[in-house]
Amino acid sequence: MNLNLNELYWLLDIFIAALLGFFIGWERKIRSKEAGIRTHTIVCIGASLMMVISKYAFGSEADSARVAAQIVAGIGFLGAGIIVYKKNVVHGLTTAAGVWTTAGIGMACGGGLYLVAVGATLILVSTQWLLHRKIFSHKRYYSIKITFTESNNEREIVKKLFGTEHYKRLIIERKDGALLYKALLNTDVEYSSARLDEIMKSHDFILSLERCDDE
Repeated sequence: MNLNLNELYWLLDIFIAALLGFFIGWERKIRSKEAGIRTHTIVCIGASLMMVISKYAFGSEADSARVAAQIVAGIGFLGAGIIVYKKNVVHGLTTAAGVWTTAGIGMACGGGLYLVAVGATLILVSTQWLLHRKIFSHKRYYSIKITFTESNNEREIVKKLFGTEHYKRLIIERKDGALLYKALLNTDVEYSSARLDEIMKSHDFILSLERCDDE
């Protein structure tokens, strides 16, 4: 069997795509995203392989643009599997877009556009890193259910404890001659179960605390 040296060059295209896909996936992995190193690497390798095949396996009469279009459409189905709608929030949309872009980078490698592929990788990773900075992110709020007794302005004490200006929901009951407050409040601080337990132990008027982020 004669060794076609051109195939070694084409294999280099795929190898470069693997390295770039690994780099993109590594950035996603350290942020614990849905798709990590393996997914991005394989997507980049696959897109590059399909481009190489479409360009060189069928001779000069082949239309490689048709294969490129099919890669874009096919990756769309993969991205759809990453996106999840849960608790009225869409998860995985950025990761799916990143996988789609990674396929484009693999296509660039398969097409021999190395500078474009490397540059696009650096732009993609830099963009994902930069937009994760706090200056670009919005505050996340957590809901807490609290039950407490009112005898001496405890409502204001609770607001100060959780750094909120008002209650989202407030129910007042009279039980055994005392006022019982059942409230729902929002806070931008994520309280652990241990921290909530400490707050209850330090304030006798608080009867119960419950995280309820689904509401």
